[in-house]
Amino acid sequence: MAKIQIIAIATSLLFLLYIVRLIIKGKLREEYSIVWIVCTVVLILFSFWRDGLEIMANLLGVYEAPNLIFTGAIFAIFIYLLHLSVVVSKLQSQNKQLAQDIAMLKEKMENK
Repeated sequence: MAKIQIIAIATSLLFLLYIVRLIIKGKLREEYSIVWIVCTVVLILFSFWRDGLEIMANLLGVYEAPNLIFTGAIFAIFIYLLHLSVVVSKLQSQNKQLAQDIAMLKEKMENK
């Protein structure tokens, strides 16, 4: 096993443990941690299986294996940004409704 492979495996495992620690402490919600766990598991998989990236690139018709990494990362980022946009839109709508409800309650309290 090459030195860089050992470093990649150790770093990926430490990152996975850090993600689990954040979940346990409640600093990272489970719904958002799934993306991080999947990415880390993929890193661990390709750290152990050195030829895996080349094989996957050939199967998908990508000429250079590193291009597959960048394409996959950009695609994952776009999907994650879309998800976060949906969450923010929902929170904005809920915040607006909450502010309106508070204003109505405040008006009722002042009129009594």
